[in-house]
Amino acid sequence: MPAGFSASPAVFEQRGVHLDFKGVPPTFDRLLSLVDLFAAARYNVILVEWEDAFPWTVDQRMRSETAYSPEQVRQFVQHAAKRGLEIIPLVQCLGHLENALGWPGRKHLRELPDRSDVINVLADGAGRLVRDMIDDVLALCPDVRRFHLGGDEAWTFGSHPDTKAFIEKHGKAALYIQHIQPLLDHLNGRNIRPILWHDMMIHWSAEELAKLGRRADLMVWGYRGHPDQVNTGNHFHRSYIDHLAKAGVPLWCAGAFKGADGMSSDLPDFNERRDNALAWADVHRSLRFIGAVATGWSRYCTTTVQCEPIDAAFDALVNVGHIFHDGRSMPGEQPGCEAFLQSVGELDRFARCRDALRTLAEARRVGWMNAADLREMLVTLRQDPRRRTGSMDVSRLKNLQRHIDEALAAAVKIRAAFAGLIDDLWINRYLDERIQPLQGEFARLAPEFAAVRSTADIH
Repeated sequence: MPAGFSASPAVFEQRGVHLDFKGVPPTFDRLLSLVDLFAAARYNVILVEWEDAFPWTVDQRMRSETAYSPEQVRQFVQHAAKRGLEIIPLVQCLGHLENALGWPGRKHLRELPDRSDVINVLADGAGRLVRDMIDDVLALCPDVRRFHLGGDEAWTFGSHPDTKAFIEKHGKAALYIQHIQPLLDHLNGRNIRPILWHDMMIHWSAEELAKLGRRADLMVWGYRGHPDQVNTGNHFHRSYIDHLAKAGVPLWCAGAFKGADGMSSDLPDFNERRDNALAWADVHRSLRFIGAVATGWSRYCTTTVQCEPIDAAFDALVNVGHIFHDGRSMPGEQPGCEAFLQSVGELDRFARCRDALRTLAEARRVGWMNAADLREMLVTLRQDPRRRTGSMDVSRLKNLQRHIDEALAAAVKIRAAFAGLIDDLWINRYLDERIQPLQGEFARLAPEFAAVRSTADIH
């Protein structure tokens, strides 16, 4: 038993870790070694959000440049089974469908023609597309017992004239159920239990919830704060959870070990991730969830920047897994997690990845502070010619360049640290997303200050 781990029964019987492949996806070799780490950290479920890393046959345009091969997917599934980890695939069925709906020829399936995130569930072929995606995944993961259908954050649900008219007549829940029921029946017919995120159902009636709960589980998600204490407007306030539970819906819960501390964050907030996991363990004492999942988002949605590579988030990953098993944080907190990582041979790589990203994050933070100061200073100089004879802008511009240079130096270390863990394509894009905007801001600011200076009254 690794140091800091107890032999007591697990708090959550099902303890899941989430792989979000739509950003900074691991190389295949690294993927297999991550399975070993998850097992060592006492997770026993992997929630796999394949996105563009899957070798889709329904539409090969949905594959990324580094998508896994069918044989690699099979090997991953087999390796997880050998290590005692259940695979739960996740295929979106309603919102977050940019990878499926963003291609030419799919506009007619969108809720709004200029947005590719939400599917128009009444459009001809909408249900068939989702079902084909499900079957694509099941062909390579044939023995799964559970299947996650997403179903969350459909911000424009009911905006199309057809869906709007349906809702006015029958209600939102009826439209949701009409779309999802054939998919649930399809999975139930194969003895697979579907799972859905809960946020679209919090205002459903008990009768509507009971109808859904006979066919699927709901996974209550919330990544900041305690459900008993968050604002009542939050989708995971305890009152909503109790409403779902009283309707007899089987419930899971989901916190986050990474990807919940900022859309372009480089590292998770260890303390925030700890407190979030402890909150769900606390709620579990009275509600008794089926299991808990530690989500690890790599993009907030398909069209946003990548965030928080998993190899630099292992301390939070291990600690959340420990909380899900023992109900308490790892003894020693971060040093305790690092001792565990040392015992499984992962500490050195984790430390290199984390430290390089920490340097990048600080350079970005201070660089953007300088850029904001310079933007405000430009307004001052343009409004009042008397202020144009100082030199503060010169030093601030030099500071901004220095922070860009620090970010570029960190990028060299990041590429070295992540070599073999994440394909160079994704690391280069990750770094471009963070450094090029700062470089562009400097390139715009310098000539703008020069133009203002050229009009200064110096006599």
